[in-house]
Amino acid sequence: MTRTIGLDFGTSNTVAVSADGVAGTRAMGFRDGEEAFASLPTVLSFLDMGPAKRPHPEVGPWAIRQFLESYGDVRFIQSLKTFAASAAFKGTGIYGSRFEFEDLMATFLRCAFERAGTAVEPSSVRLVVGRPVEFAGYNPNEALAMARYRSAFRKLGFEDILFVMEPVGAAFSYAQSLDKDTTILVADLGGGTTDYSLMRFHTHAGHLSATPLGRGGIGIAGDTFDYRIIDNVVLPRLGKGSMYKSMGKVLEIPPNLFSNFARWHLLSIFKTSDDFREMKKLLRWCLAPEKIELFVDLVEEDQGYPLYKSVSETKAALSFEDETELVFAPLGKDFRASVTRRDFESWIAPDLQKMDNALDVALKRAGLRETDIDRVFMTGGTSFVPAVRRQFANRFGAEKTSGGNELTSVANGLALIGAREDATDWAVAA
Repeated sequence: MTRTIGLDFGTSNTVAVSADGVAGTRAMGFRDGEEAFASLPTVLSFLDMGPAKRPHPEVGPWAIRQFLESYGDVRFIQSLKTFAASAAFKGTGIYGSRFEFEDLMATFLRCAFERAGTAVEPSSVRLVVGRPVEFAGYNPNEALAMARYRSAFRKLGFEDILFVMEPVGAAFSYAQSLDKDTTILVADLGGGTTDYSLMRFHTHAGHLSATPLGRGGIGIAGDTFDYRIIDNVVLPRLGKGSMYKSMGKVLEIPPNLFSNFARWHLLSIFKTSDDFREMKKLLRWCLAPEKIELFVDLVEEDQGYPLYKSVSETKAALSFEDETELVFAPLGKDFRASVTRRDFESWIAPDLQKMDNALDVALKRAGLRETDIDRVFMTGGTSFVPAVRRQFANRFGAEKTSGGNELTSVANGLALIGAREDATDWAVAA
């Protein structure tokens, strides 16, 4: 029986699960001190090792520690997946070494396998990789993304590679518990994308099969929700909405100069961008220079990750509390901003509507109505947001909606699919 690895390479987290068709599935585990975990943050850092030497890479919590604690220069990259479908991303130079997207992805996965202490012989493994229904980013190039994915895996030595839609993997994982024919909507709500898959599962003599009915998605999910907190709570304190003088006129500082600071996957590029240089040039004419100086300091001191962590913690707290505080010391030792769930939900309301509209399109393409759906399975970290869960419950009925293993279900289903004799029937063209 072919050993299979199901890989869910996510915007925020990456999970790998192995299966052999006999003993079930096993998540690839990691250990950092006393902490054990199966979901690895999709972050990558490179430590400058000096002239003529390749920079030293790290992943997950070790990348974060290298970035925050190292005395040397460190390049920090997160939300790597968001670059996959971008033709504008032409690669990047890191301390004298050139890295294309596939080099970065291959480096991340190689380090992840090493940190897991898992011996992987690519030539004897079938790799089943999840792909989003819709890639994130402006004008995403799907063909480019898939070519980059395949190139990255081949750099690692994998040849037997199947691509399966991420929500299909989650659906297959969930469908193991079915005892009758069921029409399922899977909503995979991650960091960068929201993906929908509509499937009819059939059970006959203990054999599970499925008929795909439709799919859809949109490049809006948890990272976008984080941005709304940044935009409404943090950026006004960094000068967004403030004014500057030019040729006798008082003008607003262009809002686009602030947007990159709120989008995590662009922070590693922003410091050397034309936008950042323009921001520093405007400083002398700003009417609130102290705000712009703070903005510049945060960028130059690489405070993006600490800000990301504070915002994520705030968002998570609002899943259980009606009000919480965003605390971020680099904005001032006494900085504390109250954030209510009501305000947060008002900020993300337009995003929720777009997610709902994308679901309308998926249902229409499949020729289905809400009443045709027997079960709704929600997976991915963003499925914990109360407003998201409420939106699905209101539309389909709370009794039909469920979740579980939100961070590992996709990879688990991919591994199970790869171990089947009909695995290629579940795959999509790369």
